[in-house]
Amino acid sequence: MKGKVVLITGGTSGIGRACAEVFGKAGAKVVITGRNEARLQETSTELKRQGIEHRTVRADVGNEEDSRRAVEETIAAFGRLDVLLNNAGISMRALFQDADLDVIRQLMQTNFFGTVYTTKFALPHIVATKGSIVGISSIAGYRGLPGRTGYSASKFAMQGFLEALRTELLPQGVHVLVACPGFTSSNIRNVALAADGSQQGESPLDEGNIMSSEEVAEHLLRAVQQRRRDMVLTSQGKLTVFLNKWMPSLTDKLVLNHFRKEKDSPLR
Repeated sequence: MKGKVVLITGGTSGIGRACAEVFGKAGAKVVITGRNEARLQETSTELKRQGIEHRTVRADVGNEEDSRRAVEETIAAFGRLDVLLNNAGISMRALFQDADLDVIRQLMQTNFFGTVYTTKFALPHIVATKGSIVGISSIAGYRGLPGRTGYSASKFAMQGFLEALRTELLPQGVHVLVACPGFTSSNIRNVALAADGSQQGESPLDEGNIMSSEEVAEHLLRAVQQRRRDMVLTSQGKLTVFLNKWMPSLTDKLVLNHFRKEKDSPLR
């Protein structure tokens, strides 16, 4: 990664921030985006402490012009772009019958269109370097999860988009990776949207007992270096993908039972 330039959307917490550190330590110059100026500055201070050359851009990936500007500022700062990590995302937890439609729209705007916008503006630069486009998806992109209809839809859409794009870009030698980390310790569940669009405020999982963001970032670095096509992490994630492909009816029941056991589950 020495001398390469990496743009990471949603780089102020969780997997995004861990990737900024891991890719930066591997020699890359890093650009991170985020909506919160204070968190951007906090992350910048930490990256500076570690000696990582970087820039920050206050931007909302769900806004087309913000996405354009993030890429333009990356090129202005470093003159090239080698890796785009589409990481920014939000989640939800509510039954579809109870959820405001605006919740679904927000999920699609950030998770799907955020990927589309940033990839669109980054693409000419990635083609020029024969670089990598990465989508941080989810097991929810392979298997619809109850109580997370909008999240699942957005990740299915992301994966379909990136699979089609990968095929289009084969002649240009561009690498496209779809990465599905499985349950990872991050802030995404704390800020997940409830039925009325408010933030959930508390994770229903034991965050200390699942894969860390730092471990995911190390896996992502290796997957980019090896130019892998797909990456599914955690034994639970791999088992879910396998069972859903070969025993989908059984998986329906297993997934429902699993999510019913969550703390304050909306499932009955």
